[in-house]
Formats: sequence, structure tokens, C-alpha cells
Amino acid sequence: MNSTGIFWIREDFRLDKNPALSFATQNHKNVIALYIYNNNDFDNEREAQKWWIFKSLESFKKELLPYKINLEIVKGEELDIFSKITEKDNISIYWNKIYEPDVISKGKKIRDLFIKNKINYKYFKGNILNEFQEVTKNDGTPFKVFTPFWRNAEQVFLNQPQSKNYIIKKRNKNYSFFKKCIKPEDILPKQNWYKKFEKYWEVSENNSKKILKNLIENKIKDYGIARDIPSIEGTSKLSPYIKHGQIHVASIWEKCSKVKSKGIGYRKYINEIGWREFSHSLINYFPEFLKGNFRKEFDKFPWIKNDKFLESWKKGMTGYPIVDAGMRELYETGWMHNRIRMVVGSFLVKHLRITWVEGEKYFRNCLLDFNKANNIAQWQWVAGCGADAAPYFRIFNPILQGEKFDKQGLYVKKWVPELERVPSKFIHKPWEMDIKYQQAIKTIIGKNYPQPIVIHEKARASALEAFQSLKNKN
Repeated sequence: MNSTGIFWIREDFRLDKNPALSFATQNHKNVIALYIYNNNDFDNEREAQKWWIFKSLESFKKELLPYKINLEIVKGEELDIFSKITEKDNISIYWNKIYEPDVISKGKKIRDLFIKNKINYKYFKGNILNEFQEVTKNDGTPFKVFTPFWRNAEQVFLNQPQSKNYIIKKRNKNYSFFKKCIKPEDILPKQNWYKKFEKYWEVSENNSKKILKNLIENKIKDYGIARDIPSIEGTSKLSPYIKHGQIHVASIWEKCSKVKSKGIGYRKYINEIGWREFSHSLINYFPEFLKGNFRKEFDKFPWIKNDKFLESWKKGMTGYPIVDAGMRELYETGWMHNRIRMVVGSFLVKHLRITWVEGEKYFRNCLLDFNKANNIAQWQWVAGCGADAAPYFRIFNPILQGEKFDKQGLYVKKWVPELERVPSKFIHKPWEMDIKYQQAIKTIIGKNYPQPIVIHEKARASALEAFQSLKNKN
């Protein structure tokens, strides 16, 4: 065995359940943790995630120090960087898999390069419960509907042998290999809008464990109801930690499985893990998902191009308080409540009839928990053009959604402070207030807060008409 092992970090900033890191430390005298920052992966997108990765690198670097493992950051193309390692360097390279078609394709090229250059390598199962190939129908074809997929996937996982304890062994001394390394802060976005994230997130493996513990002890029992109320901390907020691998989904499963009373809250939360698994299965079996509509009849859908409306949506200035609160929460925190994600998504594609592609692109840039499989699948679900999608004629009424899930307007008033004086009766339809009352509370609709950019009833009718025209073409 070679004297030096490189653990190639991608989406696995953790010590627990890290097979690649564990294998490297158990089989090599010297171990280096390597993160490759490929600017092409962040070209005019994923700006928010640059901050999370910066914090992840800072935190993980400290966590590795007691094990005498250096974390080195190199900027460039993976193939170019790995091509400079030769057989004489006496190095082996290890990584955990990522389940995205383009990443898998690049991985094959990297393996071919290692074979050509006689570099030892080994890769391991990534941050997922099942390899996507393991979950199929009896005839070997992939699932297109969530419920039977997840029923089958749960059984596949439960029938697997328990994963072994991946021990990280301390090395005798720190070792360096790469010459031109960059610092974590070199990854940060050029604009400093991300600085406010510091108020909302503590990025570390240890904090992900605290959040999971809090979920199990205080949240999961009522999760089935609380997850829909955006004004309370009813969701786990583990999604950015899962995306970047501060925590493994198997660890979450194991902790949840120890809950004594497995009621509706437990089932609803476990199903969220299932949707993540389902999304990864879809993009790998149907990679066309990543390039456009899964249901091809939507290629003829009469989307509207309206840059003014799109900008109003992004800035949270649509005149619909629940929509605007969600968009402002996203920009401020890098995260958005899941119920509200559906509301703002439906508003974009059905009220404004702007293609879901624009929404997916904006979320990709702003979400700390952006995951290619989840983001694409969720946007196509909302638009009605995905697998097992919500029907297009299911159009969220932003007024009723607000009144049902934010009855007192606490969520709206937190993120849309210009409406803080509006009584709960009108908080989700402030334009219905009498003008004298608007003047009395110094909240003039059209001046202090915008008028609705579209009228719900008319927008809904137009969306249904557009959908009907699509059906008539088939």
C-alpha cells in the first residue's frame, strides 16, 4: 500500500459515516484531505453555497487537525489537477460518490486517467440510503411514482446489513502535497450579501448533530402539523447540512428509528428523506429531467416572458404577502420554508405563467440547501410537468394559503415589516382595506406596499385556459 492517501472531499464534510476518509486513515501513513474548487461549477450560480462551503472548509479543517490531517484547497479543473499526480508520487485517492449524471460522467473520466497513470483509487457509497440501481420494480424498470418507490426503497434499506463503524485513525504527523493552495475565504462571493447568513446558521458537523437531537426530542412528534406553519420552527432545517454532508442521511434514519412513538410526525419526516431518494433515482434513470420538461407535452406550453414580473417575484414585491415573505426570507437567510416554496413556485408558474426554469435557476443561486435532483424535481412537480407531479390545474391560492398556514400573519410581518400594522383580517389581502383605514395605519397599498401585480381570479382562469390549450394540441 502507498504511503500517502488523499481523501477527495466533495459533499462530505464530516467525520462520522465517512467511508473514504476512514479507509484512507486506516491504510496510509500520511493522509491529506483535498477540496477542489472548480469555478465552472459555480459560474454565475450557487452564490449562496459558496458561503456555506467556505464555512464548511473552515470548520472541517479544524476538526481534522487532531487527526494530523491537513485540508488543502486547490482551484482548477479536477482532471487537470489529478493529471499532475504520477505513479512516482506513490499516492492513492479515495472519494465518496455523488449521484448526479454529469458528476458520474466526470468520475468515469477521472478513473480512466488514474488507470492510465497507474494511480491507485477507490470510491465508496455516498450520502444516500440506497444506490439508485437497487430500487426498481419487479421487472427491473424504474419507478415514476413516489409512493410505490418509497415503499420498496425502505424495504431495500432495511434488508441491507448494518453499516460498519467507520473509524478515523489519527496519523503521526501532518503531511502536505499540493503546492498552489488557496484559502477558504478565496471561495466567497464577490458581493457581500451573504454576510447576513452568519446570523442564521452555524456550519459544522457538530451543529448538525445538535439540530438532529432537537428534532428527535422536541419536534418530530408534531412535525406532521408544525412543518406547515412557517412562523414557527417546525421543520428540521437540516437540508443544507445534508446537502454538504455535515450529516449522513443514514445517521438521521438511525436516530429517527429509535423514536418510541412513531406517529404521523415520524412518518412525514421519514418521507422527506424518501423524496430526496426518489429525486436522485429520477435524474439518473431519466437524465432528460435535468434538461427540460419530463412530460414532453409541456414543451409546447405557452409560457409568458415578463422580466418585470420576474423581478417583482425575486424581490418579494408581487403584492401577495405570503409570496413576498417567502422570497424575502430566501434572500435574507439562504433558505425558505418548504410549504412556502410550493406557494411561491406555484405563483411563478401559474399566476405569472413564467417558466419553472427561471424559478429553478434563481433557487439554485440563492438556496444554501440547493440540490440538483431535489430542485429540478420539486420545480417540475409544482409546474405539473414532472414525474408524479401535481396536476397543472392545482393552483395554490396565495390568499387562502396565507390564511390557512399563517392565520395571524406572524410570518408575513416578520419578513414584510411594512405590513406590521395591518390587522390579521386583511394581512393576506391588504388591498381590501378601506383607504381611510390604510391612511390611519400609515400603510398605503400602492405606495408603502405594492398592489397585486396580477389578480388571482384572472390569473387562475388564464392558467387553466393555457393548460386546456395544451390538452387540445395533443
